[in-house]
Amino acid sequence: MAYLFGGMILDAERRELRSGAKLIPVEPQVFDILVFLIRNRDRVVSKDDLLTAVWDGRMVSESAIAARINAARRAVGDDGEQQRWIRTVIRRGFRFIGDVREDAVLETRSSSVEAAARQVPCHPSRGQEITFCRTADGINLAVACVGQGMPLVSIPTWLTHLEYDWQNPGRAPLWRFLADRFRLIRFDGRGFGLSDRDITDISLATFERDLEAVVGALHLHRYALLGISQGVGTAIAHAAHYPDRVTRMVLVGGFALGRNKRGSLEEIELGKALVAVMREG
Repeated sequence: MAYLFGGMILDAERRELRSGAKLIPVEPQVFDILVFLIRNRDRVVSKDDLLTAVWDGRMVSESAIAARINAARRAVGDDGEQQRWIRTVIRRGFRFIGDVREDAVLETRSSSVEAAARQVPCHPSRGQEITFCRTADGINLAVACVGQGMPLVSIPTWLTHLEYDWQNPGRAPLWRFLADRFRLIRFDGRGFGLSDRDITDISLATFERDLEAVVGALHLHRYALLGISQGVGTAIAHAAHYPDRVTRMVLVGGFALGRNKRGSLEEIELGKALVAVMREG
């Protein structure tokens, strides 16, 4: 089902939000919030409703819910002052307001065009294009594609963000250099960036699963891997499992042992202190 409002189209089946012909990148949880609000626009949706529908009943902080609502507003060109589309009802919850038209025909009418577009997901003239795919264990991953030529899949380090990294003066020059020479494919791993963040299962095995989901969603059969830091282990493991698919590997700054195994006692204590600071925000 597609929902049309204010010149925008929210396609629930293809999990796409468009403003005219422009595809708007939306985090998976934010997309789920928009769909839930629009489908229940005839009533006020409570925070408990959102927790059940979007977070599967898990307890999350008030600030986390507020952040996702604010992101949903930004995606549809709204804000907390105007509340043109998403209205806050004090002490009750939220409601999607405004005229919405449902169009089931839109999906059928454009299916052949969209299917063809998915076969060629890179459009270098428009810069990087961000889409989403789902892993075998149900995690939504954000994937960015730009450039032409041999596919080069960059494996995430411990922290990435597809949009911000493309503008980051420390990382952007590398991405632009590679995009001029290859079909550069990057993705945000589970737990950060534009991918699902409320994740409990994080390990080398799940990193491999994420990479498999990305190359599978893009129908890649032969590709090179770029592994930096944490991504090195994932690249090696993937190449060991799929030697007939990985053409080349570029490995930079990897490690065979984690910090708690290879480092000095001082480095271990420093690492624990950094984790404690992160946990406190």
